[in-house]
Amino acid sequence: MTLPVITNDMSAAEIERMMESARNASNFLKALSHEGRLMILCHLASGEKSVTDLENLLSARQAAVSQQLARLRSEGLVAPRREGKVIYYRLSDPRAVQILDLVYDLFCKNA
Repeated sequence: MTLPVITNDMSAAEIERMMESARNASNFLKALSHEGRLMILCHLASGEKSVTDLENLLSARQAAVSQQLARLRSEGLVAPRREGKVIYYRLSDPRAVQILDLVYDLFCKNA
């Protein structure tokens, strides 16, 4: 892995592209930086779940789960599917799986 180096001879366009990438990364990481949202993503990594399934797995109220799902949905990390009155969620951004794998390796694997 090679990280970019900011130099004095970079063009304004190159610096702006880096800033845009930093903004995107920051928004992505902010969406993951809540333990409730992170747990939702961990549960969805094994497959699609209904809101009720997530409530039970997290031992959380429907309002709390729905609020966290709304944030994840607004960031494009999860996608809903309605079947009658039941709403199911699945991971929709492959970067989320990559981050979950890394977080697992760093924080959970040997715990």
